[in-house]
Amino acid sequence: MARTKYRFNTRTLSYEKIELDWKQKLLRASSFLVAAFFMGFLIYILAAQLIDSPKEKLLRKENNQLKSQYELLNRRMEQATAVLEDIQRRDDEIYRIIFEAEPIAKEIREAGFGGVNRYKKLEGFRNSNLIMESAKVLDQITKQLYIQSKSFDEVLDMAVRKEEMLASIPAIQPVANKELKRMASGYGMRMHPIYKRRKMHTGMDFSAEQGTEIYATGAGKVVHAQKSRRGYGNHVIIDHGYGYKTLYAHMSKINVRRGENITRGTVIGLVGNTGLSVAPHLHYEVIKNGDKVNPINFYFNDLTPEEYDRMIEFASQPTQSFD
Repeated sequence: MARTKYRFNTRTLSYEKIELDWKQKLLRASSFLVAAFFMGFLIYILAAQLIDSPKEKLLRKENNQLKSQYELLNRRMEQATAVLEDIQRRDDEIYRIIFEAEPIAKEIREAGFGGVNRYKKLEGFRNSNLIMESAKVLDQITKQLYIQSKSFDEVLDMAVRKEEMLASIPAIQPVANKELKRMASGYGMRMHPIYKRRKMHTGMDFSAEQGTEIYATGAGKVVHAQKSRRGYGNHVIIDHGYGYKTLYAHMSKINVRRGENITRGTVIGLVGNTGLSVAPHLHYEVIKNGDKVNPINFYFNDLTPEEYDRMIEFASQPTQSFD
């Protein structure tokens, strides 16, 4: 029940009943409603800030779970990166070295992504830094895996060609020399038999009777077969591929022709005494990438370690060459 209100009239010295017209009543009601609405809104804002709704609680729980999953994903990516780095190390330091291939440069393996910001769409979230970092690491792993996959494709191709390479590079002695008694002069500074002065001897001399068979020391193509009375005399050059060539000089007979493909052990000619030579013998050279190297390093297919040591001892003696 509404309370009746009075006011004191100082002129009449009496209390008069307060009567409100409809406008005053409407104004009071409106003020009350506005104040109530304002207080209700204020209470709602405070409650929304301090008290989570069931939906917000569910979303917060899901966010925490996602954050935990991202952190777990990052740890697993760190483990994957460590495994990948070990594979890359083996690839560079073992597999590619076995097949005489250059390691992949670190700058190529670790190159990033250029151009526009790939992760701009991930900005503006509460855990943007965590999400962006995960995306960057994953992209880096993906790129390195692609590079490693291409590297293994190359290694596989090199492995397939390794058998061909092993059949091609020089690996036996050019004349039958089981007792190692035909090795007359080795690679290095030797006394020249005609000029009578020390001169670089760029091959090995194998003394043998005229007509002794000469064998190709590896598979390849004959790129030079020339008869001459000077220098190397009758001689043959075989290109084995992979940067290797061999030269066979002072032959009495040439059994192959230029452009002919031959295999290791093919009889390419006979020992002779042609050109600048003082006795029947074979002058044999190994050429690697244009440089004449010591042939003694290329007899691993038909010498035991003991025989190889004996040959090194013979080759190191300061004897006179035959050419």
